[in-house]
Amino acid sequence: MGLRMFKLKNVVYKKILHIEQLEIPKNKVTSIVGESGSGKSTLLRLLNKLISCDKGEIYYNNLPIDNIDSVELRRKVVMLPQQPVVFPGSIKENLLIGLKFSGKPEVGDDKLTQVLEMVSLKKKLDDNAEKLSGGEKQRMALGRIILMKPEVYLLDEPSSALDDKTEEVVIERVIEYIKSQNKTLVMVTHSKKIALDYSDNIVEIDRGRVKNNG
Repeated sequence: MGLRMFKLKNVVYKKILHIEQLEIPKNKVTSIVGESGSGKSTLLRLLNKLISCDKGEIYYNNLPIDNIDSVELRRKVVMLPQQPVVFPGSIKENLLIGLKFSGKPEVGDDKLTQVLEMVSLKKKLDDNAEKLSGGEKQRMALGRIILMKPEVYLLDEPSSALDDKTEEVVIERVIEYIKSQNKTLVMVTHSKKIALDYSDNIVEIDRGRVKNNG
């Protein structure tokens, strides 16, 4: 498997997850698939300490996750939830706010425009972010975390609000970029096609347990 980014051992979370053993490789694309309600999003939230397991051990870069400061961890392991957060103001302000939160310097309009292009968002930087459609908000939030350049991208159904054609274009571009930067991507996806076409590693969760990993 090469280097690993995360390792989970005997992890239990409420009655939702029971993972005996799971390794997620570094600098690779891992897709998490499974039925609705099987615990996929819960697994993602455990990886950057948005929630903590009741039992078991989770390691990030061979360090116990409990020993890592939560704020530090979330600067390295950034999550895009299914319902993206949109702040009042322009698209530009929304893109830059992630850099502000992660203590990174702002970037110029050229870079922001490049990111909008990458996520297929055909809007102006000074457009009102709150007036965007669901799919546009999702893409803007994706652009925001791309700019943050974390070590690990955790994407929870990053294209659920997009039509198939846009989904394919956006996912392909984003994965190409993340791979070119030698970063790690862990993505929950409802699309078997996306998982099969773009993943180095597929983890299937069935009723809270790892059914398949490879």
